[in-house]
Parts: sequence; C-alpha cells; structure tokens
Amino acid sequence: MIKGQHFLADSGILERIASYAELGPDDRILEIGPGPGNLTKVLAEHAGTVYAVEVDPLLAAGLTGKFPNVTVTNADALTVELPDYNKVVSNLPYQISSKITYRLLSRPRPFELAVLMFQREFARRMLAAPGSEEYGRLAMVVGFFCQAKMLESIPRTAFRPMPEVNSAIVRLRPRLERPAVEPGVFMRLAEGLFRSRRKKVKKALAAMGAGREALAELNKCQPALLDRRPEELTPDEAAKLARALYG
Repeated sequence: MIKGQHFLADSGILERIASYAELGPDDRILEIGPGPGNLTKVLAEHAGTVYAVEVDPLLAAGLTGKFPNVTVTNADALTVELPDYNKVVSNLPYQISSKITYRLLSRPRPFELAVLMFQREFARRMLAAPGSEEYGRLAMVVGFFCQAKMLESIPRTAFRPMPEVNSAIVRLRPRLERPAVEPGVFMRLAEGLFRSRRKKVKKALAAMGAGREALAELNKCQPALLDRRPEELTPDEAAKLARALYG
C-alpha cells in the first residue's frame, strides 16, 4: 500500500465506474493515484486521453508506456500543475481525500464530471444535509460547488490490499447556477466558520477578523443568519455572507 492507497481489483466495479463517467473519445480524464493501472486500463479503453498522476516512482514507472493514450506523471497531485482535463475519475488515496477534493473544486476551470472513490464515511459526510450531525465544512463546500450523489457502496473485499473500511463511489456535477462568489473566498469562509462551529455565526465571523462595522452591516441585511450556528447554514446562505463581507 502506497500513500494510504488500496487498489480496486473487481473488474465489474471498474467497468461500472467507466459507465458512470459517461466516457467518450473526446474526453480527457484525470486519474489520481492509478497505482498498478487497474482502473487506468478501463479508462484508456473508453476515453480519448488519460492523464495519470502517481506519487510513487515505482508505480509510475510500471505504468509508463503501458497504454498508448495514457500520459503518466510521477508527482504529488496536491502540488503538481494539473493537465487540461474535462473529467476526473479516480480511486483516490484515502489520506488525501479532503485536500484533493478541495483543490479540484476550487480550480478556475472546473471539471464537467467527476466520479470518485472515497471511504464510505467520508462520502456520507460529503453528502450530509445542513443541520445534521455529519454536516461540516466538507459538505458545505461540496454543496456550494456541485450536485453530489452517492452511486453505490463498495465492500472492502473489492480492494487489494483490503482496507479496514468500506468505500463508496460518488459522482460530482458542477452546479450550473449558484451565487456569484469567488471560489477562494467561499473556501476561506467555510473553513473559518467551522473552526467555530459551536458558536453563533456572528461570533465565528468576529473570530475570523470581521470588524464591528462589517458585522453591523451584515446584521441589517442578514440578521437571521448571524444568530444561527455554522452547521445550520446551507451552502447558498454561507455564500450570501461571503458576498456581503467580501463582495
């Protein structure tokens, strides 16, 4: 296991992932953490181009030149300059799930579709509803940028080596209509709010540096939001706060 990765070995599930991604010859696919290339092979058969980013040099070397339409990059997907892709299809390394999800969502040119494998509990938190116990920064950010759906649960027996937890396939489609807020601004607001999730929004914003005048203005236009707690805000309500604070 490299960098917390467990490689999907079930051929039926691999084919279903390709089907969920609605692949065609014009698609340029980003795959993060391809490992030995189990999923890469299926993607290469259905898509025009696959960009595989693998942090482990031995795995990257083993995959290089294996498929004619696959370009392998030996690098960290969290920091490397990403290629010109239109879809993301990956069995993500568990330990970078949060960071890579935030990176993909906040890019200036979003993907058209993403089909991603996560730990099932992570997927549940990603899709949690406002006000629920599992709702947090992750669900707020994902809900602002995308329409998310859990497509199926995957048993741990489908992976090699076998992890201790089950997984889930999640599909993300960018929202065509959402409040006009700069992605980085929204991400910073969500992070700040959930550092103080048990406080009222007004106190959480003050802890983030919002001054008295800004809070007074917010109280005029969004008084109901300031008296709630961060986990009670929908993504679009949080976006209203971001617009009011930062423009």
